[in-house]
Amino acid sequence: MQEEQHDNLSSQIDETDGNQVQDTTNEAIETIEILNAEVSEDVSIQESHDIPMQNYEAMDMETLVIELEKLVETDRIMAVKDHVEEIKTAFLSKYNHFIEEKKEEFLHENPESQEEFEYHLPLKSKFDSFYNNFKSKKNSHFKSLETNLKSNLQTRLAIIEELKTLINPGENIKDNLKQFNDLRERWKTAGPIPKDKYNHVWNNYHFHVENFYDYLHLDREARDIDFKHNLDAKLKIITRAEALVKEADVMKAFRELQSLHKIWKEDIGPVSKEKREEIWAIFSDLTKQMHEKREALFEMQRGTELENLAKKKEIIAAIEVIATEKVEAHSGWQTQVEKVEALRAAFFSAGKVPAEINEQTWSEFKTAVRNFNVHKNSFYKDIKKEQQANLDKKNALVARAKELQDSEDFAVTTPIMKKIQEEWKQIGHVPRKFSDTIWAEFKKACNIYFDRLHAVKNEHEEVEIEAFEKKKAYLESLKSFELTGSHKTDLEAIKAHIEAWKNIGKVPFARRHIEGKFNKILDTLFEKLSLSKKETDMMRFSNRMDQLSEANDSRKIDNEKIFLIRKVEEVQNEIFQLENNIQFFANAKKDNPMVLEVKKSIERHKEELAVWKEKLKQIRSM
Repeated sequence: MQEEQHDNLSSQIDETDGNQVQDTTNEAIETIEILNAEVSEDVSIQESHDIPMQNYEAMDMETLVIELEKLVETDRIMAVKDHVEEIKTAFLSKYNHFIEEKKEEFLHENPESQEEFEYHLPLKSKFDSFYNNFKSKKNSHFKSLETNLKSNLQTRLAIIEELKTLINPGENIKDNLKQFNDLRERWKTAGPIPKDKYNHVWNNYHFHVENFYDYLHLDREARDIDFKHNLDAKLKIITRAEALVKEADVMKAFRELQSLHKIWKEDIGPVSKEKREEIWAIFSDLTKQMHEKREALFEMQRGTELENLAKKKEIIAAIEVIATEKVEAHSGWQTQVEKVEALRAAFFSAGKVPAEINEQTWSEFKTAVRNFNVHKNSFYKDIKKEQQANLDKKNALVARAKELQDSEDFAVTTPIMKKIQEEWKQIGHVPRKFSDTIWAEFKKACNIYFDRLHAVKNEHEEVEIEAFEKKKAYLESLKSFELTGSHKTDLEAIKAHIEAWKNIGKVPFARRHIEGKFNKILDTLFEKLSLSKKETDMMRFSNRMDQLSEANDSRKIDNEKIFLIRKVEEVQNEIFQLENNIQFFANAKKDNPMVLEVKKSIERHKEELAVWKEKLKQIRSM
């Protein structure tokens, strides 16, 4: 009893396994029949394998349009239709994402505008032109094809009807055979039929052809020769199929197997009844093996697609993180934008993902980028008022620069213009749409002024070089100057030299060392004169101030003024301290040496103070 149950169970398992194998074989045969039906309807479909399917998703919009243009140029419409549709999907995804971003920018920059958002991308018009051209070609192709397919279908159905009438034992066998061969030739040239009718019509045809052979009792020798010829042809196909199963290029081998099925079905007639099932089973099994290799390849490709999906998920997650990071400065946002742009490029180049999740992945990507843009725009919305204030400040500086651009008072205007330029640098960003325009206005006004200033300076430079040469010669002449010994005469002579030197004029800035040489000669002459220290000091000071004034060196003059003010305060404080100290000697005798020394010190400081005050008075009057 147990053995019987075991045998029944084994039988059930064998039957189940057999059904699974049969299902796989049927699936393999059905796959090839569907593909052959498509190729039979339009043979140009088969040529699509000769045109590589590129990673269109990784291409930018410009490259996609170039690729579309190349494909549309061909007349092999059905060979490129899948490629064109892939390009269309990739282009429209990128275009719609681009337009969404432009719309967000528009709404951000014009929050209160009632104007409808519009954006014209010339590249989109170019794409539409090429794609419409393709659709027009495809429609014309289908229209022409449809008429032929219907006509050919009627022709083949009529041939099948004629085949049915041949299976009649009462008719003349030779006449039937002649008519049968004629029908076979007409069948070969009948042309393509609709793919949804292909398998039914061909199976019907083969059924009646085999019936004719089975009922052909007479002229068995001719029939057997035909059977043998067909068997040899089909065995060669089986041999080739066995080699294809071992081919490394699975897709290429599968396409050739597909062609072998077409030849088996369309070009080779039936074989003897006892061989039909046997050779078809062998060919079907080889087909199943090839189908399994193809499915394994697809599974591996799906594994790659799943890896690509994982990469894209990581990229989306990275963008989502960036979209939540707090950034407080424009430079920081520029860095964030660069990061997102790099992630976008990585997303597009990551490769295909499983078709059933492609739309969802793309939607998640767009949402992540949109959230980032919203976050970014929120920041710039907050600083928009600041940028408008900066624009107002820069407009005021432009107006001021235009007022001064024609000024002739270079001494007064130049510092002001330089200050305006410095203020401009300190002002932050303005709205981008005004940036170039306002900078051009400001630059133009500044250039007008400084070009005029440089032109005047160039004229002055020639005069200054001439003055330098004259001063150089004057120094040479001073070497022979001798004091007479008469104080008054020598003093007047020195003053005359100083005046003459001043009247020669300014020298170039780079050659002002000649003034130092002149001052050294004066110092030597003053030492030889029997002048008081105050007189000598004041004359030297006056000469140095005149030189600074002539050179228009306001910075050094200001520094000198500050120095004199401090010296006056310093000496006054020392006098006050000394006068304070002398109070301690109120009961001391007048000829007390310490009291006399303090009084002398006070007098010296008062004389020194008088000199400092005189200098300060002189510099203030400049």
